[in-house]
Amino acid sequence: MADTGATGRRVRDDGTPVFTKTGGAFPGMARFEAAGLRALAAAGARVPDVLAVEEGRDARTQRLEIAWIEGGGRRTPRTEEAFGRELAALHAGSRRAPGETDLFGAHDGDPEGFLGAARIDLTPCASWAESWVVRRIVPLAAQTVDGGTAPPRVRDLAERLAELIDGFGPDSPATHPGAAVLGPAESSSLVHGDLWAGNRMLDAEGRSWLIDPSAQRAHREVDLAMMRLFGGFGPGAFAAYDEAFPLADGWEDRVPVYQAVPLLVHAVLFGGGYGREAEAALEHAVRLAG
Repeated sequence: MADTGATGRRVRDDGTPVFTKTGGAFPGMARFEAAGLRALAAAGARVPDVLAVEEGRDARTQRLEIAWIEGGGRRTPRTEEAFGRELAALHAGSRRAPGETDLFGAHDGDPEGFLGAARIDLTPCASWAESWVVRRIVPLAAQTVDGGTAPPRVRDLAERLAELIDGFGPDSPATHPGAAVLGPAESSSLVHGDLWAGNRMLDAEGRSWLIDPSAQRAHREVDLAMMRLFGGFGPGAFAAYDEAFPLADGWEDRVPVYQAVPLLVHAVLFGGGYGREAEAALEHAVRLAG
């Protein structure tokens, strides 16, 4: 079972309700989540305020406290369109200014990251191909195969993909195989990083709140692909996003590429059919490169 921490509601002495999360699979998870929420807030996203974060003596005693958000809102065409525009604004507004160093991975330079209760390598990289494929897909594929939660071919596919996209970087031509797999080279954005429907709350006024981020500097299609992995977002969200911040041609064909990492993480944590789904996603990625 994935241990992302025990959650609860606490009422402060002044009557203010707060959301608490204690423990987790690894030390540093509370700090990572708090840093992500603060980074997203600074970039203009609507997130709960971080009220307290404690490292604790070990993973079990780390603690995060954030403002309580009352949910209960329902999706409507209006809420979905608003969310699409807000996500586009986050991605567009968080791009580096001309002349600034643009690195993919950690938003704060700390290479240790988490996706759910799995460790991921967010070492800052000049190449998105290195960050996504070499530092995440390849080691996670090996972990699933070694753990018996994915077919042996998953490792081979990941290594083949790394070979095919080798050398793809910001100055690569559109004819490079990496462009077909990862999309045309573009600047990094600050992304939520784990944007399934459960990590978006709707309050009674229909406003969307982002919670439980795996915040990082990444290709913006990471968030769009995660939104499609388990459903829960209306078509209006994608249409409004594309209108506000147009996506590169072929983005829908690249969705499985950007679902590969969360699928591998789910295979690591839960087993089941996720290993086969990850295999299919990697097969698709290799075909795109070929």
